[in-house]
Amino acid sequence: MPLDIWLLFVPACFAINIYPGPNNMVALGNAARFGFGHAFVAALGRLPAFALMIALVAVGLGVVLSASETFFTALKWIGAAYLVWLGVKMVRAPVDIAALANAAAREPVGRLAGREFLVAATNPKAIVTFTAFFPQFLTPGGDYITQIALMGAAFIAFEAISIGVYAFAGGHVGRLAGTAARMRWVNRISGTALIGAGVLLALARRPETA
Repeated sequence: MPLDIWLLFVPACFAINIYPGPNNMVALGNAARFGFGHAFVAALGRLPAFALMIALVAVGLGVVLSASETFFTALKWIGAAYLVWLGVKMVRAPVDIAALANAAAREPVGRLAGREFLVAATNPKAIVTFTAFFPQFLTPGGDYITQIALMGAAFIAFEAISIGVYAFAGGHVGRLAGTAARMRWVNRISGTALIGAGVLLALARRPETA
């Protein structure tokens, strides 16, 4: 890919990565409750889901899935229900300041990573984004799969940076909370954000294809 194309792709791609979407809200909430390191490692669980979607786009299946009203609707409702469930769970989570130091040990990182994966995998807007976004930066005459792979690798790298940003912010919020009452409000705000994301996803419509 020519340098001028990369100079257009990089800022546009990072804007997508840093957007406060469902996965970033999950990472923010996890970091506030369990700390930066635990949340950062757990958030890496979303990357395989995105890598799979990018692979589907590379082999041409992304267009097929994005064009399917049934696929989009089914995945949309599954994803919306899951986000609302996570949000309610976070809002109702008990707060024990004395146990916060051991909270990470009580919530296995693998379980949190699995939630990150499911949030990413059940968001139909993600694969639609990949299908619509990447082709805009393809160089005519170039190898399609190679270009998609390069853009996909860049997306994954930027996603890791975004994870770090949200995990750092969430960890800072958690440290500032200090008391059980404040931490309870952190949980309520984070949970409400996830519930809101679920509602917005439920209201989302599949983009019309030309």
